[in-house]
Amino acid sequence: MATKSTRPAVEEDDYDLGSKSVLWGFLSGIIVAAFIAVPLSAAFAFATHPSTQQLFGARLTDLTEGGYRLFWWLVTALLVALPFLVGFAVAKLSGRTLAIVGGIIALFVIAILIVGQLAVF
Repeated sequence: MATKSTRPAVEEDDYDLGSKSVLWGFLSGIIVAAFIAVPLSAAFAFATHPSTQQLFGARLTDLTEGGYRLFWWLVTALLVALPFLVGFAVAKLSGRTLAIVGGIIALFVIAILIVGQLAVF
């Protein structure tokens, strides 16, 4: 008499480090890490040197030193997490979902650039 297993079936792709989706996720994470290397080092420099607050002129005069440092530590943490999140998303999400998420992110980047240009000039 054979007994049925009560464990759910696990897809082989989930744990196979040689699968294409995992390798694409790893590659995309590496590419994103290369793109954010300079902004990451700048954010880390701003977080560890509070005297850099003067570089931003009158825009940050109301911000305390602790708030300034906290802001840049949060930016640093988000930039460090970004390659891992992108790699995981590429490895686990479908192509259609990735296209939708990429489109939404592109719209947000365009909106941030427009608002940034309006605020600076």
